[in-house]
Amino acid sequence: MSLLERLEEAKQVATGERPTAKTLTGHLQQLKLKVHNKLVSELDSKALEDKEGNIKKDLLKEEVEEFILLISSQERITLTRGEHDRLLEEILDEVLGLGPIEPLLKDPSVSEIMVNGPHQVYVERQGKIERTNVTFNDNAHLLHIIDRIVSPLGRRVDESVPYVDARLKDGSRVNVIIPPLSLKGPALTIRKFFKERLGTDDLIRFGTLTPNMAEFLKACVAARLNIIVSGGTGSGKTTTLNVLSSFISPNERIITIEDTAELQLQQGHVLTLETRPPNIEGKGEISTRDLVRNALRMRPDRIIVGEVRGGEALDMLQAMNTGHDGSLTTVHSNSPRDTLARIETMTLMAGMELPVKAIREQIASAINLIVHQQRLQDGSRRIVNITEVQGMEMDVIVLQDVFYFEQKTIDEKGKVIGELKPTGIKPKFYPLFEERGIKLSAGIFVVN
Repeated sequence: MSLLERLEEAKQVATGERPTAKTLTGHLQQLKLKVHNKLVSELDSKALEDKEGNIKKDLLKEEVEEFILLISSQERITLTRGEHDRLLEEILDEVLGLGPIEPLLKDPSVSEIMVNGPHQVYVERQGKIERTNVTFNDNAHLLHIIDRIVSPLGRRVDESVPYVDARLKDGSRVNVIIPPLSLKGPALTIRKFFKERLGTDDLIRFGTLTPNMAEFLKACVAARLNIIVSGGTGSGKTTTLNVLSSFISPNERIITIEDTAELQLQQGHVLTLETRPPNIEGKGEISTRDLVRNALRMRPDRIIVGEVRGGEALDMLQAMNTGHDGSLTTVHSNSPRDTLARIETMTLMAGMELPVKAIREQIASAINLIVHQQRLQDGSRRIVNITEVQGMEMDVIVLQDVFYFEQKTIDEKGKVIGELKPTGIKPKFYPLFEERGIKLSAGIFVVN
């Protein structure tokens, strides 16, 4: 969309032809309308675009400021610094950004934005959900912002395609679902992508894991164990997977497979693959399973699947069992035991008529470790179990915790008080560390 088209569109919002969240009132709203009219009629939009049609944002900001000062002087309106900045921000947000939610996108304390129709906007801060005072005027305004999000991505949302998953240019993940599927009006969810990557020290500082747990997990990755990171929605699985991936040697060839690229690997030899949804005619889909199969032909040292949620579980298990050691992935589940049940169910989704016992044997021989994470009731994210998959006994897969979280109490402020501690049991694969020359600190498994 050209700058002139954006200016015309923003003017429609300001005049009420397109509804807006009217956060400005009285003289400020009138001044804003006049600035929009002036921008459309007098601004040289071509001079503010480069050869590729990208808008020179700094120059546009200067021009808008000049128009605000000029018109406020002509109208003999005295603006405070706060009113000036607010007016400037709203105009730029309507021309360049995503209107009412643009400040939330810029707020580094907000990790997720949840729009439940035009009059309810929630955010997540530090693991807790809170309602904001941000609103849209009605469904039309919200749909206008949604269209601004998905159109540059080559996607559309309408009655024939009433929901869509997409990724913004900055990596943030977007989900949209509209009426008639959403009864409260259009719903928009944005999980923000943070360029500042969290490392092991950050997770230790947050209390997600302890130094001993970090040392153990680093050894497990170096020893090329197959690891599943499990947990519920918003528990921090992707962050933990990022940290685990940082332990991989820079000399290895890594292939990542995701629906929406969120992993931030720092190694040099990384190939990032992303699934493709079907087109409007329902054709052209490339699934995670397709990419896992293709990755096996690309001579990977490691395969990292952002999330296993279907029949690709069978292909992952077969890869893990046929020499592709050191694979990493995440699974939505409620506990380590539930993780195995989920993988078993997803393997059956592949359409292969395999006996349950055969599937469990595949799981038991393929997966070495489950790192289970939870978002606790105070909003904190903790690794609550690091669990070894020890093998089969009869028809049951045997699990053994190596580390676990023991909750003790909840203080008067609602903070969960507990301790991450070892069980005192060495994993059965411990000799593998010795074979590969990996040394752990003395007493790492000792219960204090």
